[in-house]
Amino acid sequence: MPDVDAYIEDFTAFVTASPSSYHAAAEVARRLEAAGFERLDERDAWPTGAGRRVVVRDGAVIAWVQPESAGATTPFRIVGAHTDSPSFKLKPNPSSAAAGLSQANVEVYGGPLLNSWLDRELRLAGRLVTRDGAEHLVATGPLLRIPQLAIHLDRGVNADGLTLDKQRHVQPIWGVEGGPEPADIVAHLAGLAGVTPEDVVGHDVHVVDAAAPARFGRGDVFLASGRMDNLSSVHAGLTALLDAPADAGHVSVLAAFDHEELGSESRSGASGPFLDDVLTRIGAGLGAGVEERRRAFAASWHVSSDAGHAVHPNYPERHDPVNRPVLGGGPLLKLNANQRYATDAAGSALWAEACRAAGAGMQPFVSNNAIPCGSTIGPLTATRLGIRTVDVGPPLLSMHSARELAHVDDLAALGAALGAFLSHA
Repeated sequence: MPDVDAYIEDFTAFVTASPSSYHAAAEVARRLEAAGFERLDERDAWPTGAGRRVVVRDGAVIAWVQPESAGATTPFRIVGAHTDSPSFKLKPNPSSAAAGLSQANVEVYGGPLLNSWLDRELRLAGRLVTRDGAEHLVATGPLLRIPQLAIHLDRGVNADGLTLDKQRHVQPIWGVEGGPEPADIVAHLAGLAGVTPEDVVGHDVHVVDAAAPARFGRGDVFLASGRMDNLSSVHAGLTALLDAPADAGHVSVLAAFDHEELGSESRSGASGPFLDDVLTRIGAGLGAGVEERRRAFAASWHVSSDAGHAVHPNYPERHDPVNRPVLGGGPLLKLNANQRYATDAAGSALWAEACRAAGAGMQPFVSNNAIPCGSTIGPLTATRLGIRTVDVGPPLLSMHSARELAHVDDLAALGAALGAFLSHA
């Protein structure tokens, strides 16, 4: 097991540097390049010999360690995760105004807990694309807020519950109108990126919680942070790949996809061709044809790591009455009879051994029969590539909130278990 304090300090630095999927992919690549990985471009011919390499596609990143002994039928060990989180995204023509206040016109991205975004300072982060096709990462400091209606104007809110209209009630404010020209949020972002507003022809910019990650609770055992679903798994996979041995009997891979919160159907999502493209090119460099490629896949494993639910102490009836994972109990093994998760008995054995080798606890997670579970990238990769897959992840509370909650020991244990998965045959 790693030093928990050091692990969490590194994780919070990673989260802070990764306010959007584009920033997360760039930060993974930056850290890997600093450790000696070679950055590749998909438009170029790739080297075929042993090495450590990384490639970025939009908000997704794939990296691998190819040993000297690798051949056409060498299997892959893949850690899968995703870089995006539920939030809001700027619409085209995002600048608007009402009641003398400048507002940002946004649409809901994924399935956020809407109420968790109210009355907190927010920032913007993502990418701008200019006329020459260049991409410019951009991030603001605290800039926006979605103010909740005062209780004096909604006397029944505590008794009747809060109802938010996704169009009318979640448009954030970011300034006061005044002067001859309306406030232009794209111009503001362009200034931060060092480009002229007239040159910006496209943007993929998200609303992000502005508060820094923070430890709290008795013994500082809890961590509160935005985007732990699923940067906790991206970071754990990154640390595992950095420690992956160069002489393993497999190719170690980290695949961090974008757009999981939307269903993964994009060129940088898990339902898209990115992973298949990379594995095909690695195999081709090793002399693999169709026969060898299928033999390699048949011997490969994919651990899909995504956040799961710890039992909520105020809502215990919402969970399975027997399998009850808790904060601090170790990483989850996620199972579902309807294949919303891809774990089977063989995958359960694989993950149990990885956790044992790492000295980490392991907790099974299964949903209450009356409350269908979500899904993640595991079944998608298993279906597309036929690679054996197991779904795992850290237990969280407040999942899909602007600010989620984890136990620090679980985060460090996940990194250790994924490291054991990549390090052992």
